[in-house]
Amino acid sequence: MTETEAIRLFKCLSDKSRLQILKSLAIEDMYVERLAERLGITAPTVSFHLKKLADAGAVSSYKSQYYMMYSLKKDIFETSILEILQEKSDEAEVQAQRDAEYRQKVIDTFFEYGKLKAIPTQRKKERIVLEVIAQAFEYDRIYTEREVNIIIADFHDDFCIIRRDMVGEQLLDRDAKGYWRIKP
Repeated sequence: MTETEAIRLFKCLSDKSRLQILKSLAIEDMYVERLAERLGITAPTVSFHLKKLADAGAVSSYKSQYYMMYSLKKDIFETSILEILQEKSDEAEVQAQRDAEYRQKVIDTFFEYGKLKAIPTQRKKERIVLEVIAQAFEYDRIYTEREVNIIIADFHDDFCIIRRDMVGEQLLDRDAKGYWRIKP
């Protein structure tokens, strides 16, 4: 179910009359007049709501003798809300573009000629800055503490804090042998 289809369905479900129609159709297939009689509303009102429900993919119709019968499409309701939330968003590309612009803005603000002007106080911004510095380290290579300090010193004089924060943010790891860049 796409994001647009989910929104259309949720809008339909937010109306009490439509919800009552769906509850009735969950019991058995019905025609407009029978639904109107059962729910105590007019047949044109039921037809209006059935049209909205059909557009949302919640009900289907078929001809039976003289009547147009309506039935519940149960498969649409078997989709969990978690599945809907995990579906790729129509806005995913726009959000990715915004994230990239924000990231570039942070980099432009805190770096000048490849040097870090100041360590950001906000964790999100510091993470971006540390990721930029981490690119100076190769994967699958073990660095001594001195080598790490020299690389970080090219970006900022306070290499101790940056080294500690890079380990804390799991961009670098260490043991008795030395430091290495963690693969994402």
